[in-house]
Amino acid sequence: MNYIISDFGAMGDGKTLNTAAIQAAIDACTSSGGGRVIIPAGEYLSGTICLKSNVDLHLESGARLISSLDPRDMPDLMGGFEDDNRDTGWEGGCFLLARHAENVTISGTGRIDGRGREVFYEDDADDGSHESPLKVRGFRPRMSFLEDVRNLTVKDVTFCDAAFWTLHMAGCRDVLIEGIRIENNERGPNNDGIDPDCCQNVIIRGCIIRCADDAIVLKTTAPMTKKYGPCSNILIANCILRSHSSALKIGTETWGDIHHVTMSDCILEDCTRGIGIWSRDGGRIHDIMIHHVSGNTRRYRDRAKQDSEVVVWWGKGEAVFLSATKRAGVRRRPGVIDTVFMDHLRITCEGALMIAGEEDSPIRDISIRDSDFLWKKQGSLLPDCLDEQPSVRGVYPYEVPMAYVRYGEGISLRDRVRYRIDASMKGHIREELIFEGFPEE
Repeated sequence: MNYIISDFGAMGDGKTLNTAAIQAAIDACTSSGGGRVIIPAGEYLSGTICLKSNVDLHLESGARLISSLDPRDMPDLMGGFEDDNRDTGWEGGCFLLARHAENVTISGTGRIDGRGREVFYEDDADDGSHESPLKVRGFRPRMSFLEDVRNLTVKDVTFCDAAFWTLHMAGCRDVLIEGIRIENNERGPNNDGIDPDCCQNVIIRGCIIRCADDAIVLKTTAPMTKKYGPCSNILIANCILRSHSSALKIGTETWGDIHHVTMSDCILEDCTRGIGIWSRDGGRIHDIMIHHVSGNTRRYRDRAKQDSEVVVWWGKGEAVFLSATKRAGVRRRPGVIDTVFMDHLRITCEGALMIAGEEDSPIRDISIRDSDFLWKKQGSLLPDCLDEQPSVRGVYPYEVPMAYVRYGEGISLRDRVRYRIDASMKGHIREELIFEGFPEE
């Protein structure tokens, strides 16, 4: 059965608020046993849309589903649970919502518009480089929050201009994300691409993602870990990723375990970091396989005028970054990172390869082999520091080497790995691998 939203009174003029009409079509579809809710060509403004079981929300070619930015049109996302992890940022609402459902699909060749262009703004505080994070104003909901959905499929659609996280899946099982495009502002804070949070059995493949924050990032946030446990059995492949943050990332929120993850056959374009694994909140990250990744990482300028409300980029052009250290201002210990294998990486970069643990949180059994790293100047800055944000260490001056390892056990970085320094970086990158804490193995 097809349920066309215009039959329920929706108007595609870009001005009429269509929340009730779209929701009526979804409710009729699910109550009759399921089917397809069709968004035809046109521009449809709406508040929060609640997706339900056995419903395929299908955007036809020429359809644009536009998020309201009025908090009165968006229920408070925090209303359903207590948040004890304030740095996750649960406040506010979301545009596409699903909770405790099954067989939910978002499909079609239309566009879903988060209107981030009306939330982010330029104040020219980066000496004219136009590389730094933009300022933020007003209400900015997540583009989606899909919690405890079994058999979730998202395919072919384009998400554009997210004001906050784009595709946030929490506690979902048996997920297929295929062939989608995410086109976000490349300087907009917190506009992550895809965030599987305590999800299991997830395939993400064939996607093109451009954003300012992390492109694909696995998490175990505090409230979702309590409900759904670890993030595991994740396959990410055949994606093209561009980000002012990390392209392929695990963490920073690691309240629960993350394990059995494969990332492969991806291309990185002008990312601040290529592959990143952060442990900050406990949990164990293990059995991670990463192979056949190519592209480049580079450093971007931050704001010349800093203030407490403005975020800065995390990263200085590192191809690989593994970090287990404490957050600033908290007593909890970071978790464990072990058993990570990488091969066939070919990345042009500007920062050090970093594997940085602590004496009481060493990083163990890490292998990089059959790979090629070239240090080449790509932006306007030269290496002069190490960046371990967010942590007690923060950003600090350092004579940057090709690789920096601190408190690592069983670290293998020399098995058919080629390290090269372009003439543009000669004298700015130390031609050595630095091991601190535990001896080199």
